[in-house]
Amino acid sequence: MKIQYEKELQEFIDRYSIKEADIDAFIKRRASETDRSGIKSLKGTVWWKLLKPARWLYNILRLLMFNLRRYGFVQTLLKIKEKLVTTRKQRKFSKTYIQSILPDEEERQRQRQVVFSKDITFSILVPLYNTPEQYLREMIDSVIAQTYEKWELCLADGSDQAHDYVETVCKGYQDARIVYKRLESNEGISGNTNECIRMATGDYICFFDHDDILHPSALFENMRMICETGADFLYTDEATFNGDNLYDIITYHFKPEFAIDNLRANNYICHFTTFSKELFQRTGWFDSQYDGSQDHDMILRLTSVADRICHIPKLLYFWRSHPNSVAADINSKTYAIEAGKRAVGDSIRRDGLTAEVESSPAFPTIYRFCYEIKGNPKISIIIPNKDQIPYLIRTLDSVFQKSSYENYEVLIVENNSTDPETFEFYRLIEKIPCVRVLRWEHPFNYSAINNYAAKYADGEYLLLLNNDVEVISEQWMEEMLMYAQREDVGAVGAKLYFQNRTIQHAGVIIGIGEDGIAAHSHLGEPFHSVGYMGRLYFAQDVSAVTAACLMVKHALYDAVGGMEEALTVAYNDVDFCLKLREQGYLNIFTPYAELFHYESISRGYEDNPEKKQRFQSEVAFMKEKWKTVLEQGDPYYNPNMSRKRPWKLY
Repeated sequence: MKIQYEKELQEFIDRYSIKEADIDAFIKRRASETDRSGIKSLKGTVWWKLLKPARWLYNILRLLMFNLRRYGFVQTLLKIKEKLVTTRKQRKFSKTYIQSILPDEEERQRQRQVVFSKDITFSILVPLYNTPEQYLREMIDSVIAQTYEKWELCLADGSDQAHDYVETVCKGYQDARIVYKRLESNEGISGNTNECIRMATGDYICFFDHDDILHPSALFENMRMICETGADFLYTDEATFNGDNLYDIITYHFKPEFAIDNLRANNYICHFTTFSKELFQRTGWFDSQYDGSQDHDMILRLTSVADRICHIPKLLYFWRSHPNSVAADINSKTYAIEAGKRAVGDSIRRDGLTAEVESSPAFPTIYRFCYEIKGNPKISIIIPNKDQIPYLIRTLDSVFQKSSYENYEVLIVENNSTDPETFEFYRLIEKIPCVRVLRWEHPFNYSAINNYAAKYADGEYLLLLNNDVEVISEQWMEEMLMYAQREDVGAVGAKLYFQNRTIQHAGVIIGIGEDGIAAHSHLGEPFHSVGYMGRLYFAQDVSAVTAACLMVKHALYDAVGGMEEALTVAYNDVDFCLKLREQGYLNIFTPYAELFHYESISRGYEDNPEKKQRFQSEVAFMKEKWKTVLEQGDPYYNPNMSRKRPWKLY
């Protein structure tokens, strides 16, 4: 909806010098960051690989220049020093941490003697193909070292004749639990895995790659969880290590509880995956059309029919990164990228939805979706306001001029303004057909203001919006609407930046922060950061999103009673999202709806005893109302992570 301003309105804009140079430059920079035209065809070529050192140097120089412009020479040098010190600390931490999670001999003996309430045998499936001898032996030895000893290791070997040693090594182990079969021909990863399944006689099946390592307690922890919960699908945390050094950790992947949108966006479950054989019989065999992403396809199918999915928040799998592994470079197996898109697209279609799937700018196998928007529903944008007309003009101007979605209305809720020019502006802005100004003549109460406006909103969807934001991405409303329209979704939030282009909001984590209620995810990260495990580049399930930019079905807003009016300023959005979650709805953060957020310019940060008392009372309200939920922690934030520094281990 492109609004043609009247002369008077344009004069207001000119008077307050609403300049767009900064945001336009930012948009162009973001576009260049995400522009992949021509890149796909280059990746995988000889020249692309030869130029890798040059690209690395360019990225280093670009980051250096970014810091120089932002912090100055001295501060940049200090940050480089801090980074080097941090890297040394991380290496020292990794060795100490890995040593601490490996059980000593006394603990191993204790685990071996535990008698469980169920009698279960695990069938560990490992399709082999030209596996390096050292990696093969270390993989098998890690299974033999399991403290839970009722297992069988099913090895289907599709290696070529030049790697006959694979058979020799496997047959050299004198352990009846190791079942080996030399295949007549290599049937590909899916075909070879299906051969492993035919060999399996256990009650539960486990996926295991031929060059990786299991934690000694992996099966023990799976067995304990099965007996405690009756889980038919389980997965654990994992770490990627470099080459032959288990202590040289590249990445710790501490995972969330089951989250369907995260799983579609990327196979975060990955390793170590265990599921009942009965569950597998309901989903069918591996399909070779998904080779390279066959695990992603199978996990999507298994979790769609599982009765009890359990995440074991312990690091029980070590994924080896070496030159020929996907862990080292997914671009060495480009077929896996396309297979992953097909697997995810098919999963979405099985749920009766339609979406285009493409690789995200962050990583080829982190996916971005464009769900089909059904119909042309009206969106009611609710903006509370008190004076601060320059900022309101910037917000409105960006909505009107940059939004590609056209079926919306804007409800400005006037609340105790004192500047006469504010009311003159209202008189002018109301001449625009899609704009209405409502009056809330009571003390400021963010919840009450939005509840009041919702009664007058005509839209099928409500979009709560602060008066201190500025639209960046043209399709911001479509990006939110495509998720809000799903039957299983409650609130949808956007990616917000501070004026200095660092992250202000990328979802809300509950149970952490100074007061133990909630904190913003990735707060203060630079705009180009991919976030923890790529989280700043894929739509994901979260516990809550900020009401500075929040979309929800109008009917759903009413159904949960709107926003809690006892929370006048703080945590009303968190409370609202938790009410939705309590009713079984998913709350989603999408990074592809982008806005600047100048953070409470309208109300300021005045620090006085009255505001402190109000804030403390709202904290107490949340702790009382959501006591159990907060104690349980955020299902989308791993308990191994710091409660003070989000997405950090220490």
